[in-house]
Amino acid sequence: MTAFQGVWILAEQSAGRVLRISHELLARGRELAQKRGTDLTAVLLGWNVCREDLQELIERGADRVVVMESPVLEHFLVEPAAAALAEIIRQYKPEILIAGATSTGRTLMPYVAVGIHTGLTADCTVLDIEAGTGNLLQTRPTIGGNVLATIKTQNDRPQMATVRPRSTRPAPRDPGRRGEIIRLQPPEDLPPGRIKRLGFVPDQDEHPLADADVAVAVGRGIKKGENIPLVQRLANSLGAALGATRDVVDRGWLSYPHQIGLSGQTITPKLYVGVGVSGSIQHLAGMQTSETIVAVNNDPDAPIFQVADLGIVGDLFEVVPVLTERIKQSRSSS
Repeated sequence: MTAFQGVWILAEQSAGRVLRISHELLARGRELAQKRGTDLTAVLLGWNVCREDLQELIERGADRVVVMESPVLEHFLVEPAAAALAEIIRQYKPEILIAGATSTGRTLMPYVAVGIHTGLTADCTVLDIEAGTGNLLQTRPTIGGNVLATIKTQNDRPQMATVRPRSTRPAPRDPGRRGEIIRLQPPEDLPPGRIKRLGFVPDQDEHPLADADVAVAVGRGIKKGENIPLVQRLANSLGAALGATRDVVDRGWLSYPHQIGLSGQTITPKLYVGVGVSGSIQHLAGMQTSETIVAVNNDPDAPIFQVADLGIVGDLFEVVPVLTERIKQSRSSS
């Protein structure tokens, strides 16, 4: 295992533009690289990737960017992507490789791990380096989020893990930072894959939850699905995305894309407003990195108040209409 060295992150691109998850992974990777006393590399698969975006990876913390481009890699297909990434791993032998728990990362990383005979820990919330051994400590929730398990890959390399998007902020940009960009030729036998990309249908949601600067989440305190419009009006007044706890989704009051938490989405908005949200561990894991947290709950001992910057103890059916109207008045007068 001594031949394996360096911390790597799997950067992602779409239509040739590097995605935000890449910058989030650089923040995670830089911390690990510093603790390990090694360099940080970003690896990227694609076609006609924006040069400025590759340089930005260096400005945000990568010491080196390894990019392999081919028309076959323009859109994500697991078989050619796995063959390309496995070839790069065999050539460079990274000690640690982390990726986002995106549709790409969740599909590609298990495929590659099996192919190169190493371990993989999915959906990690914490990554650290073990003192003495240098092993990657991979912490993730288990048993419905009630237990945190720390996993180590002691005998195989690279050590591989995925982390949730929006679980950390992007690495800051340093325009003066320098690094190396290495362009690799794809293997001659790169398989086109057995899956054909037919097209792409974008999400038409006016306020997609994952990218929202403002999110309003509704919890079981809303009592029944017929009361959801009360919170929707608050979200509309703020120009916010509407989210929900697992209880609300399980009851069919809102659909799964609205779910925030360990079994849903992780969000980091500038403002999070929780209405009737008690604050279970599972939900908190999906929103506690929000910049400002406001909670409305009639239980002063609700766990949500432990992470809230501003708490309103009161009946949501009295508070929310007044809050919505005040916000509308404030916006109309400004």
